[in-house]
Amino acid sequence: MIPGKKPKRVFSERLKRKIVNDLEQGRLTVAQAGREYSVSFQSVYKWLEKYSKLYDKQVRIVVESKSESFRSKELEIENKNLQAALGRKQLEVEFLNEMIKRIGDELGVDIKKKLSTTPSTGSGSIKKGGQK
Repeated sequence: MIPGKKPKRVFSERLKRKIVNDLEQGRLTVAQAGREYSVSFQSVYKWLEKYSKLYDKQVRIVVESKSESFRSKELEIENKNLQAALGRKQLEVEFLNEMIKRIGDELGVDIKKKLSTTPSTGSGSIKKGGQK
């Protein structure tokens, strides 16, 4: 054996078919097959290509935690909910403004003008020395 070179291992067709079958049945993942049989992922995929009835090299399945289209739909739903909440708040503001106007008309006082004065900072006036 030449130093630094691995010996070439040859796997029987029967073993390759067994591994592919285990992969198809879900009893094994490609990573597990690689570790268990000390074979590269590339070799396992070549066996899948050659022996599997289910594996199609042209088909790729992309698995993401949240795809762009899913995130886009989420944002559309969130946008719709926020617009609805804004609409409800706007109706509430209009209702309250109308109530203030009607009460002010009944009492003969401009309540809105009185409400727009600066609010006090406390419940009472504080004199020097901390006394009320």
